[in-house]
Amino acid sequence: MLLSVNNISKSFETGPILSGVSFGIERRQKTALIGVNGSGKTTLLKIITGSLEADEGTVTFEKDSEVGYLSQEGTFSGGGTVYEEMLLCRSELVKMEYDLRKLEAEMDSASDVSAVCDRYEKLRTEFELKGGYTYRSEIAGVLKGLGFSEEDFDRKASTLSGGQKTRAALGAILVKKPDLIILDEPTNHLDMNSVIWLEGYLSAYSGAVLIVSHDRYFLDKIADTVIELENTCVNIYKGNYSDYAAKKKMLFEARMKAYLNQQQEIKHQEEVIEKLKSFNREKSIKRAESREKALEKIDILERPETVNDEINLSFKPSKVPGNDVLTIEDLSKSFDGRTLFKGMNIDIKRGEHVCIIGDNGTGKTTFLKILNGLEKADTGSFKWGTGVETAYYDQEHLVLDPDKTIYDEISDAHPNMTITQIRTVLAAFLFTDDNIYKEIKLLSGGEKGRVSLAKLMLSDANFLILDEPTNHLDITTKEILEQALSRFEGTVICVSHDRYFVNRISTRIIELHEGYFDNYIGNYDYYLEKRDDVRKANESLKFSSSLSFQEQGTGKASSVSGSSPSQDPAASRAADWKTQKALQAEERKRANDLKKVEDRITDIENELSEIEAKMAEPDVATSPSKLNELVKKQNDLNAELEGLMEKWEALS
Repeated sequence: MLLSVNNISKSFETGPILSGVSFGIERRQKTALIGVNGSGKTTLLKIITGSLEADEGTVTFEKDSEVGYLSQEGTFSGGGTVYEEMLLCRSELVKMEYDLRKLEAEMDSASDVSAVCDRYEKLRTEFELKGGYTYRSEIAGVLKGLGFSEEDFDRKASTLSGGQKTRAALGAILVKKPDLIILDEPTNHLDMNSVIWLEGYLSAYSGAVLIVSHDRYFLDKIADTVIELENTCVNIYKGNYSDYAAKKKMLFEARMKAYLNQQQEIKHQEEVIEKLKSFNREKSIKRAESREKALEKIDILERPETVNDEINLSFKPSKVPGNDVLTIEDLSKSFDGRTLFKGMNIDIKRGEHVCIIGDNGTGKTTFLKILNGLEKADTGSFKWGTGVETAYYDQEHLVLDPDKTIYDEISDAHPNMTITQIRTVLAAFLFTDDNIYKEIKLLSGGEKGRVSLAKLMLSDANFLILDEPTNHLDITTKEILEQALSRFEGTVICVSHDRYFVNRISTRIIELHEGYFDNYIGNYDYYLEKRDDVRKANESLKFSSSLSFQEQGTGKASSVSGSSPSQDPAASRAADWKTQKALQAEERKRANDLKKVEDRITDIENELSEIEAKMAEPDVATSPSKLNELVKKQNDLNAELEGLMEKWEALS
């Protein structure tokens, strides 16, 4: 066992946060540690890594094992360049490399060349076995994978931004290759391509990994074990995040069914007891007392906490706009001589849920700010459709006044709301009692996000503009937000790095790639399937256009936007519309098939209940032929039910 956590408990002034936590991690195991914000994940990591002492319990590592830990505040320091500081992480190999060069120089003048050669060969073999001939290229590969350019290699570590220092700290851990890597929210400062690279790296990593992350797509790709922190205790599930979610739902439904059945049985027994007492006869009273004693001995099951019931989000447009809600023509923007995007031509229709993706620094947030009048475009224009009312959620929460309290922020925006109504809304976002009078500037990032979401919910807008809405939200809150946006009948345009979130809510993906917008009618899975084909087609189109201009003697190449591969914009929109209609038809068919399967499952369960009741009847229980007939029917129904459950899982 590489890591053994035994009976860890920890309490703070507010109460216990960990109670009897125990689990183990084997070599090569990839473990995800999940739980709502404040459940104790970071506390547990600090106890494991020794930066915080537990009240009870022990943490044991395998002898001579090495551990690398990246905290949420992980930083990278030193007086050298980024590359030089990375080399220090492999100082043993740097020293061996120096010694090899030294021995090579000694060979020319040594009196006993044979002895020097023996030392050299022994050191060279050890150097090779420890990766000495590849470690420099591995350092470069890790830095590039985490989003550093070759120019960044020569930057002083002290000049890096906060996000860059966290990425460099992550890189240093990966370069060291410890037996166990412990990462607390490693994707917070990574763009989408860097996250995808990290997924591949960690999946193939020969050591063990323990990750705290709210990125469900990331956890799906990496984790083979999920440890959930809930109510100060841990529950362990084998498989990735999706496996965990499915198993947790099944366990919840089983516990709820057991609870409801027990409650029904208790109610039935109480009614029987009351009836027996009403007969007012000695025998019936004794039978009632006997049943009461049996009822008192029952171990009462607690009602399972309803999943995702803490926040109930609902976005309802106040009015329905026209079909054309946003038209963008030839929009361009540059900063400091660098073009972010150019020639943007996009038409967005009512009801579309559009997610804009792309690397950090490509201009996604700038584009949203242009739409909200916070930035000006260099060229081009955009036009809102008739009846469009927008609401903006920005990742920096600039829509919030830092000097106001939470209560005042809502009250000033909606003066007609009563104190009770405001308290009710804020309670839905976990702000209760005197917490509603906290000033905005004192809130954490997650708390500011919840206030912004509360304002968004109350806006009655029919066009939502969202910039990284899932930042600082735990998985439970993300799922609630996804459900609310999926049901939203208005239009959404959203920038997000959360691929799971994008996959759930989007009907259209627009990727900002190399200054142009590539268009995909579908969700993130569809984008992954078609991305390479679209990029190849766009490159061919740009190349053909370049040749055409050169043949005309202009001597200049012309770039073609990936969002408009067709020369006829109307034809392109018609094709998009047809594709979307086909997807909608397919979705309707899936929903219809799902309902049929669910209805049949209900019918079978009812039939099975009737069969069980018949088997208990005296005339049936004493008749082998009748029992055999019912058992055969029961087996057939169970077999059909098994097939339907598999079909239900596939459809849902």
